[in-house]
Amino acid sequence: MDGRKTDRDVEALARRLRGTGIRDLYVHSGPLEHDGTLPASAYPKARWLTAAVHRELPGVRVQAWLGDVLASEGPTGLRLERPATRAAILDSTRAVLAAGFEGAHFDLEPLHSGDRHYLGLLDDLRELTHARGAVLSVAAHQIDPLPAFHSFWGTTTGHPKWWSQAYFAQVARRVDQIAVMSYDTMQPLQSLYGGYVAQQTSLALEVTPKSTDLLMGLPFYHENRFGHWAHAETVPAAVRGVRLGLSRTDADRADFGVALYVDFAATEDDWTAYRRDWVRTP
Repeated sequence: MDGRKTDRDVEALARRLRGTGIRDLYVHSGPLEHDGTLPASAYPKARWLTAAVHRELPGVRVQAWLGDVLASEGPTGLRLERPATRAAILDSTRAVLAAGFEGAHFDLEPLHSGDRHYLGLLDDLRELTHARGAVLSVAAHQIDPLPAFHSFWGTTTGHPKWWSQAYFAQVARRVDQIAVMSYDTMQPLQSLYGGYVAQQTSLALEVTPKSTDLLMGLPFYHENRFGHWAHAETVPAAVRGVRLGLSRTDADRADFGVALYVDFAATEDDWTAYRRDWVRTP
């Protein structure tokens, strides 16, 4: 949306996505400034993009992907406890919706379990988006694999990576879509990663309202660092885990899917595995 892409790029994207079942595109439209504002220079071609996508991919929604680092574990970042910051985020959301986006997808990290200011922001965002016929979507942290694990991990490391299942439920009730960031799991083997994703899928299904779309993240990127091993966190392993969790917890769930993170780092093998294992097309 900043001028580097053309109609030809959208046509190529459309060829990639046709037949995949993908219904939503989350398009980087930020990041937000630390005070919650969003410069219009971040999305100057928004109307061109949404029109081009609708022309090439009828029925696919285009949402503005807005995020920022929170000042929850360091001195700098966005501070949700400030009313002025939350008001600015609402103004930024109004602006992207006015620019033609059909929804707003928020990825604010690191967001600690129990943050009441985030819940208050979601209440206001839901009222705003629904008044405009738009979708409110969020990226969500993983759920405690063991009871109160976020508290233990936060005390020992200063980074409580997980949310309690109860807090996940509070967030899920306030949004139209919730996408679990089910990657960066520290699992060293595909078998362990698949099992972990199955557990995360089940935990999320247990508390996500039927009226909320639940999406499980697939790792469409390849890095080797603390918390993520590319040889273990693969698309086939993730899909196996998602299918297992779905089948044993809520096999008839309708508003359910996967979210591919992220297109610019994906390989042909990632797309092939997604089509073969999830979409079930050659």
